[in-house]
This record gives sequence, C-alpha cells and structure tokens, in this order.
Amino acid sequence: MKSIALREIKSFFGSPIGYLVIGLFLLLNGLFLWVFDGEYNILQSGFADLSPFFTLAPWIFIFLIPAVTMRSFSDEKKQGTIELLLTKPLSLWQIVNGKFLGSFLLIVIALLPTLVYVYVISSLGMPEGNIDMGSTLGSYFGLLFLVASYTSIGIFTSTLSENQIVAFLLSVFLCFLFYFGFEGISTYVKGFEDAVSRIGMDYHFKSMSRGVLDTRDILYFVSVSFLFLSFTVFKLKSLKS
Repeated sequence: MKSIALREIKSFFGSPIGYLVIGLFLLLNGLFLWVFDGEYNILQSGFADLSPFFTLAPWIFIFLIPAVTMRSFSDEKKQGTIELLLTKPLSLWQIVNGKFLGSFLLIVIALLPTLVYVYVISSLGMPEGNIDMGSTLGSYFGLLFLVASYTSIGIFTSTLSENQIVAFLLSVFLCFLFYFGFEGISTYVKGFEDAVSRIGMDYHFKSMSRGVLDTRDILYFVSVSFLFLSFTVFKLKSLKS
C-alpha cells in the first residue's frame, strides 16, 4: 500500500498535475476570499472568522478532487497496465487504499497553506486573537473527512471507464449529489425533510463546523468512504476475473 501511495504522489509531482491542483485551489480561494467583491470576501464581511472559506472550499473540491482522481484507474486501464497492477503481490484493498491515500495526501498538502488564513484572521480581529478556534478546528476536521469522501467517490468512478473525462463527470455528479443533492431533495419530501437531509454530506459537515465533533458525523463520513472504496474493490475483482 505504501509503495502505491508513494508512486501516486511521485506521479503527481513528477508532472504539472500536483502543482496545478495546489496552485488552482489556493488561487481560487485567494481571489474569492480576499480580492473579488461579494459574500465570500472576508475583508468585507466584518467578522473575524473563516466561514466563507469553509463554505467555498467544498464546492471547489467538487471539481478539483475528481480532476485528481479521474486518472487513478482510468489511466491504468487505458494504458493496459491494470493487469500488471493486479498481479502485484498486494491485496486489492492495499492497491485501492494506496491510490486513495496518494490522492488524499495531495489535497491535504493543498490545504496546509490555508492555515495562514487562521493567523491572518486572528491578527485582524478586534481585539487581536478574537477568532473562534473551536469552530475553525471543527471545520478543518470536517473538511478533511469531506475530502476523504470525495476522494473515495473519485477513486471508484475511475474504475468505471478508461475515459478520464467520463470518470471526472461521474465523480462530479456523485460528489454534488452527496454534498448538496439530498439537501435539495429534502425540500420536496414533506414529513421526511430531516431524514433525507441527513443522508447528505452538507448536513454533517455543517454539524462539525460548529466545533462539536459528534461521533455520528464522523461515522457518516467514514461509512461513505468505506462504502465507495468497497465498490472499487468489488469492481476490480470483476476486472481481475
């Protein structure tokens, strides 16, 4: 598993992909949070908190993470190296987890520079240091779990087609469905609004953003990640046979 993860990370940074992903994420966030006028501009909000960042980041990741994961198995299938990969002395779970970990770590690396935002907001607060660290840390934890779920979805869709664009579009659709789709559907299901919205990631991410790490929210994200990684292993078994 470790060798697969290291190979993925090296392939990301051995080409422009890794640098492009990190650069795009930081550029888009920087422009919306500090430059462009609008509801996401922190300087115009009048509040010393990072809620605009945590509102914006999940939507950027809906497109960015599928762009990272779309090549995971699609590229292997297109180049005909999937058979070679499956014959390695590794279990299918080790292969899948290695691919997952490589993509996940790339996104975590992209997130690390945003910790500077915490320092800047804390410095701009009146008085200095006036920032709700509980909700900020909870939001970062929630974002990590959200990234893990998006990544597992992207890894799964990459096994469905050797065409990376198809894998990308499928991943974007599923990520959107799980993040916002169920929240939207809940408004049309009278009497079951809360139950349906709980199926979506947005409900649990907002819950963690309040600074309370509820085991139900953590279990939800772990379950979604495990479910899609299991789908990936099942798909690889069918390819192997």
